[in-house]
Amino acid sequence: MLVGMLLLFRLGSAVVVFQPGYTDAYYYADVAKRLAAGQGLTADFIWNFIEYPTGFGALPIASHRFWMPLATVLQAVGIAGLPFLDAFRAAQAMEILVACLIPVVTYVAARSLGASANAGLLAAALAGLGGAFAPGWVSLDAFAPAAVIGTVFFLCYRRAAAGDIRAGVFAGLAVGLLFLARSEGALFGLALLWLLRARASRRSGAAGSIVALAIGLAWLARDLSLGPGPDLFARSVLLVRYEDFFAVDTGVGILGVPAVSWDQFIAAWPDVLAAKLAAVGTNLVTFVFAFGLLLAPGIARAAWSLPRPDVRAFAALLGVVYLVESLAFTLHSTRGSYFHSLAAFFPYGVALGVIGTGELLRSAEGRRLAAAAGIVAAVIVSSFALSQWDLSFNAPYRERVALVSRLPPGRLMAIDAAAWRWIADRPVGVTPANLDPCAIAYAADLDVTTLVLERVHFTSYDPLYLGSPVIEYLGSPVQVGDVRLYPIDARRARGICASRF
Repeated sequence: MLVGMLLLFRLGSAVVVFQPGYTDAYYYADVAKRLAAGQGLTADFIWNFIEYPTGFGALPIASHRFWMPLATVLQAVGIAGLPFLDAFRAAQAMEILVACLIPVVTYVAARSLGASANAGLLAAALAGLGGAFAPGWVSLDAFAPAAVIGTVFFLCYRRAAAGDIRAGVFAGLAVGLLFLARSEGALFGLALLWLLRARASRRSGAAGSIVALAIGLAWLARDLSLGPGPDLFARSVLLVRYEDFFAVDTGVGILGVPAVSWDQFIAAWPDVLAAKLAAVGTNLVTFVFAFGLLLAPGIARAAWSLPRPDVRAFAALLGVVYLVESLAFTLHSTRGSYFHSLAAFFPYGVALGVIGTGELLRSAEGRRLAAAAGIVAAVIVSSFALSQWDLSFNAPYRERVALVSRLPPGRLMAIDAAAWRWIADRPVGVTPANLDPCAIAYAADLDVTTLVLERVHFTSYDPLYLGSPVIEYLGSPVQVGDVRLYPIDARRARGICASRF
């Protein structure tokens, strides 16, 4: 009954989430359509130059050189299997189906931790509503799959720690699938390696590690088979400004993706250190907001009072992911990466939070009051998250849809190429973060004819958006609302670039 009620809430949420919304989801959905059509993991758009490292190529290109493939594969199954629905709703149906498992695995987790049936139902309801994750449970992203897989991992881990080899295999499978959902899922493998230290769990830990490594190495082999790729380490860890993630190196000609060097990273160490310290604070607030202020003390209490291997693994991995995201992948983490990573911890964390809160509130009346307050708070936060999703993503989507009929024929260049590929239904290249003839020529090599300059744009385009200066390789703009449409003369840009060298 609870799953059915939460399914109705999911369907109501889907009224608000009626389009992908942001770059990650657009990317997964764009490629899922091609995969469902038998075209493999390929993209006929360039969302970032890390997937177009050599330049002077043709579309389509191999996809998922940065993103992980699980969400795309899941959505492709829906698109292929539900042809009577449009592509978005068919893909979303699979996400909703997976989200139906969230209250189930949360209930099982709570009961395995010693909660009563009523406490388990409370945890299931809180996790099923989602709170800040409510839009994520119906979005075209990896939120729902990661939540289910992460919880399954912790459920299997306790048995694996006791020496159950089969549980170790399933825990390893969960780590592998979690890695295919989110790259930081590989960190869950550290818990499997920890099992190798004890004789009782050595064989189960080894079995799980082998399974996880087999899946991870298979995906890495696929990446290597694509040929030379970009420096993902530099793009992910050594960023000084987030905009550099979308820049093109023009210092040595049209060479494509810039290699952010250690020298640049060290030279800017005061700014880098400040950004990392700020990320530590920002991500801590994100954690509290994701789990809800009411559950945070309960999680801490349960993590302290339950000396179990699965609870210890939960606490340790939660800390490891927090530190790695904040200190290594700093600029990515504060732009959504850390919030995404918390989905894998959410159902199990809610179960712990309910149990810990029950321990803190010793009276039955206090527990009942807290349970009622928790449900009301979850409904309010879930509704608020959906309203924020509507304001943040649906309004820009409607503006872009209204602009499609005003676009000239041909391929486009825009700041969010994945979104425009979905909306305009034509090949799109991302706008380089640096406004430079070499960068524009490199990006426009795929017969791009129009630069779509939106209200949100890279900072180097500020003068252009405000009307000056006149750039000789860009024609006179056509203004449509807050958007400027610039014709691109790629040949002229190439000539100017060549004259430099």
